[in-house]
Amino acid sequence: MSDPNSPTPAPGNQPPAPQPAYGEYAPPAPPAADSAPAYAAPAYQAAPAYNAGPAANGSYPGKTLGIVALVLAIVPVGLQLVGLILGIVALVQSRKAGQKNGMALAAIIVSSVLLVLTIIGIILAVALFNAAGGADLVNQVNACLNDPTGNVVVNGITITCEEILEQSGR
Repeated sequence: MSDPNSPTPAPGNQPPAPQPAYGEYAPPAPPAADSAPAYAAPAYQAAPAYNAGPAANGSYPGKTLGIVALVLAIVPVGLQLVGLILGIVALVQSRKAGQKNGMALAAIIVSSVLLVLTIIGIILAVALFNAAGGADLVNQVNACLNDPTGNVVVNGITITCEEILEQSGR
């Protein structure tokens, strides 16, 4: 039974039902007597604003530097070390901004691989030079410095030490 002293709220003056938290399901409230017809679309909560990050306003730290680093890493002029350094700088800038930078990562990988291949190539060239007689020539010049009146054999040719010392500028 109802208390005659307590006022009953009018149907339009009822407090609104509490809203569920975002992502939670709330069953629809039963329609009030004076509410809209049953076929009306339910009211949806607005979705939170999408935060696109710094790329939405055009600033993407390290993107351009990553592209430059990749180009320098690929160019066959011996700029792999510069490409490696710029790639690392670009990757650090992007990570500080919370972005991924595939170009900088690719520049680091490509320049590292090409730098290692360049070093291996230099080692092989020096080894081939030594095998072809470069070290033999150095040994012959040193032998002539010890005995300038003798003869030496360089690549199968007998040469006097005086000629070798003249050619080497000693």
